[in-house]
Amino acid sequence: MPELLTNIAEEIMEFAKAHNLTICTAESCSAGRLAQEFAKTEGASKHFMGGVVSYTKEAKSRVLAVPHDLIASETAVCSGVAEAMARGAVARFGASLGVSITGVAGPEPDEDGNPVGLVYCGVARRNGGATSKHLNSKSSKPEGIIEEACIEAMRLLRSFSFS
Repeated sequence: MPELLTNIAEEIMEFAKAHNLTICTAESCSAGRLAQEFAKTEGASKHFMGGVVSYTKEAKSRVLAVPHDLIASETAVCSGVAEAMARGAVARFGASLGVSITGVAGPEPDEDGNPVGLVYCGVARRNGGATSKHLNSKSSKPEGIIEEACIEAMRLLRSFSFS
């Protein structure tokens, strides 16, 4: 699967180059893995603006402007937070597109009782529009969950930006 992740990242960056777009990331449980994949693609210095790892609820609110009341009412692992993280990254970086991941990679459920393997990916455009996708990972290992989450986030970004 690492090769698949690299291939999708390269495809997205080629699209970004062809359409003069910039991309940024906002990550929680994936801890920068998306950013790493984008950063190693050719031309990343012109089209990948950077990423934020907002591992805690406080960081999500403080750095990405995710509303406290949203986290309090829905937990940090939900579609609304994934979309807010992507919008917050776009605003912070001034990028064309943002992609986010929030979830529970384990090895145990989070403080709100969300199960290991529950992940939400989000994407947003600078000029408006956001969407998210829910994922129940098939893996029982953190590395596998993170890999699946990154692939799903990139697929969501690809379908969102290519449309």
